[in-house]
Amino acid sequence: MTEPAETAEAIVRAVRAVCDPEIPVLTIADLGILRSVEVEAAAEADETAEADETGEGQETGETAGLRAHVVITPTYSGCPAMETIQVDVQRAARAAGATEVDVELVFSPAWTTDWMSDEGKAKLDAYGIAPPTGKAAAGPIGLSMAVKCPLCHSLNTTELSRFGSTACKALYRCSDCLEPFDYFKVH
Repeated sequence: MTEPAETAEAIVRAVRAVCDPEIPVLTIADLGILRSVEVEAAAEADETAEADETGEGQETGETAGLRAHVVITPTYSGCPAMETIQVDVQRAARAAGATEVDVELVFSPAWTTDWMSDEGKAKLDAYGIAPPTGKAAAGPIGLSMAVKCPLCHSLNTTELSRFGSTACKALYRCSDCLEPFDYFKVH
């Protein structure tokens, strides 16, 4: 029989491994939208008296298992992937042993690309999406950072459109290899 602590660790690992449906090489942990995963014993099952054939009652008193509470922050308000991510988180937690799962969306503080892991940024680059450069601005906005082509690594790139395949990406083209690519915008 698996110990509750081992199952709780498996639930956390499973939730951390849920992939972003728009960029499947990234997990929600890589993106930094996973804020927390708490696993605890679920509420005790109702100790109701179940009548047996003789009319006598029996106490059940069994525990209901483990409850997972997951907090995620969308990359931006109205992100169309959030509903899918919520369902995927619930499925992953249940498959790992959670009997109850609730997913809470938290909008404040707003998500920033600063929350992305270095590993996630490397995965973006390997996937052909230029990772965000610099840090999200907290004060006056300075000069734009050059965006490196994820294909040939040239800094000789041009923005074609402020919005790419999703609202969190911009469309760029490399002036050296002439290939278009998405850039994950800093925000």
